[in-house]
Amino acid sequence: MEQAIPLCNSADLPDGGRAVPFDVVYGGQTCQAFAVRWRGAPHAYLNRCAHVAMQMDYEPNRFFDDSGEWLLCASHGAVYRPDTGECGGGPCRGGLVKIALSERDGVVRWHTAFNLQPVEF
Repeated sequence: MEQAIPLCNSADLPDGGRAVPFDVVYGGQTCQAFAVRWRGAPHAYLNRCAHVAMQMDYEPNRFFDDSGEWLLCASHGAVYRPDTGECGGGPCRGGLVKIALSERDGVVRWHTAFNLQPVEF
């Protein structure tokens, strides 16, 4: 059964700005994920490049390139569309793993799925 888990206040996710990190269980392992806002809408992905499974941010929680139009893997130079996670160029092998988000009443929530679960403490 899908759950909507509060992630952050809407104001904490500026358009084209720093990401909000969070942890998920994916494929039985704890993985870091991130949420960004692009052109007014929030989007979230696993922090894992599709080229080689490495974290993408070059500075903590910075994923946008200088143009603000692409999510950039700092290690490999692969670029991804912020709204879909699709590869836009560079050494990609597919796209990013997208995580469903919703936004209501000033709160951004991420949604569990068959392959994504909250981290249990």
